[in-house]
Amino acid sequence: MTTPKTLFITGVSSGFGHALAQQALAGGHRVIGTVRTDVALQAFEALDHERAHGVMLDVTDVDRIDAVVAEVEAAHGPVDVLVNNAGYGHEGIFEESPLEEMRRQFEVNVFGAVAVTKAFVPYFRQRRAGHIIAITSMGGTITMPGIAYYCGSKFALEGIFDTLSKELAPLGIAVTAVAPGSFRTDWAGRSMRRTPRSISDYDASFNPIRQAREAKSGKQLGDPVKAAQAMLQLIASPAPPAHLLLGSDALALVRDKLAHAADEIDRWQDLTRSTDG
Repeated sequence: MTTPKTLFITGVSSGFGHALAQQALAGGHRVIGTVRTDVALQAFEALDHERAHGVMLDVTDVDRIDAVVAEVEAAHGPVDVLVNNAGYGHEGIFEESPLEEMRRQFEVNVFGAVAVTKAFVPYFRQRRAGHIIAITSMGGTITMPGIAYYCGSKFALEGIFDTLSKELAPLGIAVTAVAPGSFRTDWAGRSMRRTPRSISDYDASFNPIRQAREAKSGKQLGDPVKAAQAMLQLIASPAPPAHLLLGSDALALVRDKLAHAADEIDRWQDLTRSTDG
């Protein structure tokens, strides 16, 4: 029997956050989950009246986060696992997408996750224990046309949390960036923000990509319940990795990207070495 743990999960209303909360509760764990509406709060706590505790919090409301985390630690702590799940996808050609869309993407996906993590780190450090998980994406390693802002936000998370894993490992705290491939969540559907098309030069290359993404929404290979079960195995591991891919598509695409990167490094190594003094 796995030892019950207390998880704090941002964004439990849908997607990976909802699936993980359900599976964690079914496994005997306690879950504190952030939501943004009263309806979502009631729906979440109805999952388990004893072990599901909802917290009203928008992760972009950074001025409230420290106080919310302090209240959670006092009422339900110690929190064993922090899961930074809250986020969304932006789709749009780089040239067409307003800078404000990038700011919003980073406010939620990056600054929100960092602010919540910064609030929890002092508690984990004092206890010399804890596990911090950031849900990133295969888009934090690979890229594809039309999601520059999204990939940029996930690249940022990968870099920040990889660095954090090195800072906290000596203190007994694990940090894992979990990078899913394509899953049957709302990412490409209801929750995605799409910038309208305006420059016809991109029609031939991008329109088929947008159409394929919309058509595939809800039919992706990945099962969010299985992703949740995999994350519970990760949490139970005595030596969790700093990075974990989820999905065979992520595995294939990331391996291909890394192989191409290694080949390119080899092809240009003479020029690379030429700059040494």
